Parts: sequence; structure tokens; C-alpha cells
Amino acid sequence: MYDEDQPGFANPDSGTGTSTLERTETITQEDSKLDDNSNADRFAHYVTKERIERSRMTGKPVVALCGKVWVPKYKADGYPVCPECKKIYDAMMD
Repeated sequence: MYDEDQPGFANPDSGTGTSTLERTETITQEDSKLDDNSNADRFAHYVTKERIERSRMTGKPVVALCGKVWVPKYKADGYPVCPECKKIYDAMMD
């Protein structure tokens, strides 16, 4: 319920209030599958075309079936298919 004495919260019935929830915690997570742009992992990974297109427009990373996280910059033509992605995809199709 609404409490006038609680700072940062406006009366929801007023129609003009804005409140902000500040979080002071920081979460740090290392992902060993995050691509460091080296040539060590040159595979064609399984990701939907829509997500690849969105990633190219926004610069936000995609996640392949195998868990690899990266921002696509090159076409996958000519690269071998990631064995882990293929294994997961085949299991999904059974």
C-alpha cells in the first residue's frame, strides 16, 4: 500500500509520480565462452538468422546452442560446423 512517509515513491493515484530504484550491488561474471576475437574458435555456430541480424544492428552478443557468446562480424560460410552445436541441434531434432 502507498505510504506518504516513504521517500522516493509517489502516490499511484496522483498520475504524475516517478520513482527510481537504485541498486548498489555489482555482479561480476566471467564467461569462459566469451569470444576474445582470436582465431582460436573458427566454427559456424547455430544461432537463428533473426538474432544474428539483430546483433549486427545493435552490437549486442548472441549465444549459440553450445553456449559460445560473441558479436557476429563475419559470415560463417566456409567454416566447419561447431561439433557441440551440431550435437545439441541433432538431439533437439530427435
